[in-house]
Amino acid sequence: MAPAPDLLKAAGAPAPRRLFVFSGGFVFQKRVRRILDLAGWDVRLGVPRAEDRIGVWGRSPYAARGEAMAERTGAALVRVEDAFLRSIHPGRAGGEPPVGLLIDQHGVHFDSGRPSDLEILLATHPLDDAALLARARTAMERLKREHLSKYNAFDPQAEVPEPGYVLVIDQTRGDASIAHGNASAATFREMLAFAQIEHPGARILIKSHPETTSGARPGHFGPDDEDERTRLFTEAVSPWALLEGAIAVYTVSSGMGFEAIFAGHKPRVFGQPFYGGWGLTADEAPCPRRERKLTRAQLFAAAMILYPSWYDPWRDRLCSLEEAIDGLSARSRAWREDRAGAVAYGMRLWKRKPLQRFFGSEKPLIFNDDSSAATQKAKSLGVPLLAWASKVDGALEAATARAHVPLVRVEDGFLRSRGLGAELVPPLSLVRDDLGIYYDPTMPSRLERLIARAAAQGDHPRASALMTRLKANGVSKYNLGSAELPDLPAGRRILVPGQVEDDASIRFGTGEISTNASLLRATRKANPDAVILYKPHPDVEAGLRVGQVDNAEQWADLTLSGTDPAALIARVDAVWTMTSGLGFEALLRGVPVTTLGAPFYAGWGLTTDMGNPPERREARPTLEALVQAVLIDYPRYFDPVTGTPCPVEVVLERLETGNLPHPGLGNRLLSKVQGWLVSQAHLWR
Repeated sequence: MAPAPDLLKAAGAPAPRRLFVFSGGFVFQKRVRRILDLAGWDVRLGVPRAEDRIGVWGRSPYAARGEAMAERTGAALVRVEDAFLRSIHPGRAGGEPPVGLLIDQHGVHFDSGRPSDLEILLATHPLDDAALLARARTAMERLKREHLSKYNAFDPQAEVPEPGYVLVIDQTRGDASIAHGNASAATFREMLAFAQIEHPGARILIKSHPETTSGARPGHFGPDDEDERTRLFTEAVSPWALLEGAIAVYTVSSGMGFEAIFAGHKPRVFGQPFYGGWGLTADEAPCPRRERKLTRAQLFAAAMILYPSWYDPWRDRLCSLEEAIDGLSARSRAWREDRAGAVAYGMRLWKRKPLQRFFGSEKPLIFNDDSSAATQKAKSLGVPLLAWASKVDGALEAATARAHVPLVRVEDGFLRSRGLGAELVPPLSLVRDDLGIYYDPTMPSRLERLIARAAAQGDHPRASALMTRLKANGVSKYNLGSAELPDLPAGRRILVPGQVEDDASIRFGTGEISTNASLLRATRKANPDAVILYKPHPDVEAGLRVGQVDNAEQWADLTLSGTDPAALIARVDAVWTMTSGLGFEALLRGVPVTTLGAPFYAGWGLTTDMGNPPERREARPTLEALVQAVLIDYPRYFDPVTGTPCPVEVVLERLETGNLPHPGLGNRLLSKVQGWLVSQAHLWR
């Protein structure tokens, strides 16, 4: 079996084993070759020696070439298959590469005729490590929560039938897992008959395979199999949602039967799939050599953590299951949110290219600067209207509501870039909010819902790891300034971050204290003996936005210009702010925060609030839960190196290493002109 990535690292890089192949898929599919290479296989063409290995694709028709060569030379076979999480679309639908492979030196997981590496794992591995089983349980819950499956071209919100049906799972005709799982086309007829007999009067739902729905391959059932209580179900919906409403599940050897186990079912199994025979299924034809009884977590740990070789395309390396889920989740979310397209309103010219890359990869965005025309275009196409959040007013809200057009606000995320938005540096993260926007406490936002959801969940190990990296490597929103600080006065140090005074978060989220001067004054009044450190906002320092304080020294002991906020936070005892995102960065670094406005992180019991955060913020999240919602669940991330949606950890690594494309000359010139215009407007006030 393929060694796990952590074992490869621990053992050092062994000499690659020669793997001779005899089908074009291994030659022309770059992702497959790369995963094999990283897993320690040297893929070659030619004639192998007896000590070499021959790679074949599962039990496909093309495998016969390699099997014949193995018979002739005495070289052993290595059978390769897609892992149980694969991609958005099936490989036949556009040739999308897999996120992992099953590299098996004994058999193939769906062939019950002989034990595979997976069956050997399930039969002999202790599967008793507490940490391994905890990982399995966490990953199982995550797949259900994020609606991730082998193929993911579905809307998790799509309607499923009313609960109470018996689910019968179809498969594609000729699939190798059927014949090699001790079943046939006749088995499907038998399965349907059993479902109807064993559940008299119940609704029967026959779920078609995605490749059957797309027209790529026929299934075993069709319209002729429908009757007054039996329905063929072809809609693209979440398997997890469909399993939730089922009262019983029937399968031959489908991977969805595997998922049914983790959805809480004991599926009725008519073939001999890898997950049958371990006490978690009701087997019509059990495989006699499988006698061990396993828990769900043990089955999942072996099949999803120990057996596959998972691949990280952003860092070009093997990875853990958790990292594979991170990547598939990011790509699935982008596809699900962008597949229908959108009309974009209120987007400045320089933003349009990065926005197109962020949200237009499935179907190009249509930009329109006329709010009425943009609304009508979105209505005619049946797509949402994406609007830059600060450009949304009451008239646009009313117009989209009348036209029944979904209004989605767009704004920069919280790990944005290495450089300022006001200097036209493209963002690495953006948020889409279909309810409001995070900086406006006058209305509910999607972020508030996500914070409440995270608070209701258990541990958040991914958020904890993210916090550790952020603290260790000093990454912040803009990642500007010098990490070397001047000597700071002794005493209780309070950091006061300046803000852009006409920023929307100030307009919507503050009251009497709404300027940098009033913030400094209030902080000094409440803390007469403290050392007040004032850090102007970088956009203001750059002369690109308003908010300069000419006489800050009457309240602040020291004004710190051009300093790195992460380095500064580590040297202070508290942060006082109106609505600055730096308050959130201080929180995740363990520094107490007092808010005088109503930022998105106030009102949850984690800050001292002297402003007026909304009463609806009743949840009491841990800091890890807050980070989970704010940095993982809410934003979308885009990797400019590969040009693809990515997990937050990839963006964090790009910011840590500085491996980012630089803005072009045109963007730099535009930012200079913008700064000059702002300065002229300020002079005339």
